[in-house]
Amino acid sequence: MCDSTCCAEAAAHSRRSFLRSSLAAALAVAAGGALPGGLALARTASPPKPQNVLDPDAALARLTEGNARYVSGVTRRHDFAHERPALAAGQNPYAAVLGCADSRVVPEYAFDCARGDLFVTRVAGNFVNVDMLGSLEYSVAVLGVPLILVLGHDKCGAVAAAVKAITESAQYPGRIPSLVSAIAPAVQKVQDGGGDLLAAATAQNVRDNVAALAERSTILGDAVRAGKLRLAGAVYRLDTGRVEFLG
Repeated sequence: MCDSTCCAEAAAHSRRSFLRSSLAAALAVAAGGALPGGLALARTASPPKPQNVLDPDAALARLTEGNARYVSGVTRRHDFAHERPALAAGQNPYAAVLGCADSRVVPEYAFDCARGDLFVTRVAGNFVNVDMLGSLEYSVAVLGVPLILVLGHDKCGAVAAAVKAITESAQYPGRIPSLVSAIAPAVQKVQDGGGDLLAAATAQNVRDNVAALAERSTILGDAVRAGKLRLAGAVYRLDTGRVEFLG
């Protein structure tokens, strides 16, 4: 009989295998192929949201403008009801976000977006793992997203846990150590720099994962080199709602 650890690992492997096969099938359809068994993915004659067809720089500018509205409290009224028919037929988000699972940081709110605008993946500590990477590859290869933003935030509990693990040898139960292990390299890079270690590690973790997207994915790396995709990083400030983009 499989123990809890074995079963969890088997389930994770099954999810990864499903994601890889689903992505491969979708890419085949995008290239003019078909799914096994004669099935086909639903395709629309035109993008559900034509306003979302943007180049990478325009997509980043739109995120910036949306955050400015959010910070100043003048967000738009989004008509969710009337856009449902178009979105039921497909999606063409103008940006993807790799964000933290923290309940206080909601990308759709922070950038004043409607449904169908952002393709959002979230994990505590906003780091790249195989599932996040596969999802983001799908957003670019199949949905044509021109921008991926890695979005961290201040006072991040996952980064704080990694800081304590490095500086105080803190121990954590369950699967939490897997989060800590993913973030620990960022902490180690900045721990001797002085100043606010948590803030420095938060920014470094964002930068490391922006770099990891292109380094660990041929799909994303090729899209960047072709000028079809831009990778960016930013930190969300909880007290103001402002998103500060990292150079």
